[in-house]
Amino acid sequence: MRGLIAFLAVLGIVSGVTAQEAAQQPAPKAEFTIPDDVELLKDIPYANDNHQKHKLDILRLKNAPKEPMPVIVWIHGGGFRGGSKTSGYQRLLRFVRRGYCGVTIDYRFSTEAIFPAQLQDCKCAIRFLRAKAKDYNIDPDRIGVWGASAGGNLVAMLGTTGGIEEFEGNGGWQEYSSRVQAVVVYYAMTDFLAIEELVKQGKATERFMRHDGKDSASGLLGGPFWEKPELCRKASPTTYASKDDPPFYIFHGDQDPLTPASQGELLNKVLREAGVDSNFYLVKGGKHGWPARPDVDEKVDEFFDKHLKAVKSDTDQVTGISPCCGVPVVAP
Repeated sequence: MRGLIAFLAVLGIVSGVTAQEAAQQPAPKAEFTIPDDVELLKDIPYANDNHQKHKLDILRLKNAPKEPMPVIVWIHGGGFRGGSKTSGYQRLLRFVRRGYCGVTIDYRFSTEAIFPAQLQDCKCAIRFLRAKAKDYNIDPDRIGVWGASAGGNLVAMLGTTGGIEEFEGNGGWQEYSSRVQAVVVYYAMTDFLAIEELVKQGKATERFMRHDGKDSASGLLGGPFWEKPELCRKASPTTYASKDDPPFYIFHGDQDPLTPASQGELLNKVLREAGVDSNFYLVKGGKHGWPARPDVDEKVDEFFDKHLKAVKSDTDQVTGISPCCGVPVVAP
């Protein structure tokens, strides 16, 4: 299993942690000027504590539609130990201008709390959005999630672990559902243990195993991965695929030097075998991240429009009950 820890150590340098990552994963800059027609609601606490990472930002048009808006939640990467919600501003802007509410969240890093803390934070943020749906004029039945690298793992986990109590945490809003309605995954680790098989078969080349121990992603599980196979299984979205999962669209670069594209292909295969509406797109020439790609953007836009915009809310405006989630969507 030592090949596994070597590979996963690489994951820990994702999204701004090293100069190598900065070169390999181009991403929207953290400092981004919000256009005049867009309103930014910043640092909204989403949990029942004062933790600095339990905050989210909301972007919406100043002249927003009167009807409740579908939501896209961006979850940033960073090897589970770095990154910021501000990286989502530029990514979400095109959706905000087309009538979506954009949300981007922070979560606890593995340097402070190990798995499943990061997933619990993400689920708490989704529950918060449902609890406050009326306040922010959002549709609790139309929440999509989108993430890259470590964030891609987290959105995939959101999509596959609906209803699993141990991952809900106790951050608040427990009476609301954390289920989501659409998932877009960029270049994510989806099955930790599958990497060991690649190593055994000689299919994991040396470029997948460069790492710096100080940046090891083993921090996510609190120790070396070869000592924690059960936690590796629990942290992998492939473990939980079931027919009630929402639609997925998975993207991965064919030149990714950090996470092999087979990880995206494997998640797609497992989801489809479970009866989930899932698709995989191999980004030609794509590394761990890629510059703006019209082919990718078009597919992401069409996917969210199909599964969020084209679907009308089923929430009963009298009782406040959402049949998709089976919970109240506005606080009594």
